[in-house]
Amino acid sequence: MIDINPLVIFFASIFTNNMILSNFLGMCSFIAVSGEIKTSLGLGQAVTFVLTFTTILNYFIYHYILAPFGLEYLRFIVFIISIAAFVQLVEMVMDRYFETLHYALGIFLPLITVNCAILGVSLFMVIRDYNFYQSLAFGVGSGLGWTLAITAMAGIRTKIKHAKLPKGLEGPGITLIITGLMALAFIGFSGIVQIQ
Repeated sequence: MIDINPLVIFFASIFTNNMILSNFLGMCSFIAVSGEIKTSLGLGQAVTFVLTFTTILNYFIYHYILAPFGLEYLRFIVFIISIAAFVQLVEMVMDRYFETLHYALGIFLPLITVNCAILGVSLFMVIRDYNFYQSLAFGVGSGLGWTLAITAMAGIRTKIKHAKLPKGLEGPGITLIITGLMALAFIGFSGIVQIQ
């Protein structure tokens, strides 16, 4: 078991090991939904919520069901099923109580199921052999880092929406360039705290 303080893991997963800017996981919805701050913040909150609870759920599934029975090889399938079930529950709640946000997120809300950042956090948790508190810190921090990145991107895209850009850079082109520059900026934090 890795002896890293959960607080270190929490801050590292927000800044130095950000799922989008360090591992480039969860890019599809990041690029597609980061056009408006309100929508980006809503999706970021949904991703953080799902990441937190699916990390906890998958921790217990792995350590109390799969590992004791020697079924570790099923973790990919079981993690995907638990994530899909939890996202379906979140979608039903949002459809019932947050109809405007549910409509704004559109198809990207059910696509949280296949957001590779969520599966990546569960798999990194197992690979790095985190204990429960480390896993919880990693899940919450990764969600907040994802939210920070998509909200910052939405703010930048809002500012450049009416700027004159060369034809080839409009849309996803400029978004990928900005993502690369944001990743370079976040590398500056890597001397402060780093997790493996």
